[in-house]
Amino acid sequence: MATPADRLPSPSRVLAVAAHPDDIEFGAAGTIARWVDGGARARYLIVTRGEVGSDDPAADTAALAALREREQRAAAAEIGVEGVDFLDEPDGQVEPSLRLRELVTRAIRTFQPEIVVTHDPTVLFVNNEWVNHPDHRAVGQVTVDAVFPTARDPLNFRQHLDQGLDAWKVAELFLWSTNEANQLVDIGTTLDRKIAALACHASQFRAFDDIARWVRRRSEELGERAGYRAAEGFRRVTLAT
Repeated sequence: MATPADRLPSPSRVLAVAAHPDDIEFGAAGTIARWVDGGARARYLIVTRGEVGSDDPAADTAALAALREREQRAAAAEIGVEGVDFLDEPDGQVEPSLRLRELVTRAIRTFQPEIVVTHDPTVLFVNNEWVNHPDHRAVGQVTVDAVFPTARDPLNFRQHLDQGLDAWKVAELFLWSTNEANQLVDIGTTLDRKIAALACHASQFRAFDDIARWVRRRSEELGERAGYRAAEGFRRVTLAT
């Protein structure tokens, strides 16, 4: 049974790590908006710029990357997120490499979030409805590994110490697109902002009204399980101290 939202933590800093622009808006923007409304600082780390996110074979990938970056920054502003960083990994080709883990670890040690939000790396088929993108799985895996044990242990990527970055222990993981949700978050007051943020990704939608109706319906159906107007679901992992 998913945990009710009245047990949602109140962090001072939240880092969301995603493979592509718009992933966070689909998966977690309503919850992040609640944290921001509660006084939390939030940042996004986007691993690619989504430059192959088009069904037009003649699309200019450099122009699309620049457009999707602008869309993501606008979406983050709708939620009140303080900043967005991009790692410029190739869209559609992300691998859970040690090099990428170092970059995510660096972001964690720099921002020092109590909570990290990302893709559930264990899911291949989401609710038996769609295949989880390989970039999603790779980013989720790298991020989980960066949280534990890499960022926590000072001798992992020891060069960070020389650069003034101390080890950092993340308290909790919130994983979206999971088949094992144990936390439903009430987003009744932030659903409209979630949809407004998603609308910023205009390059990805031919008929946004249809997408908005789908997101609203899915959020409301999930919320009904806990008596909420709307909800987002996560696999919540509280790390041992």
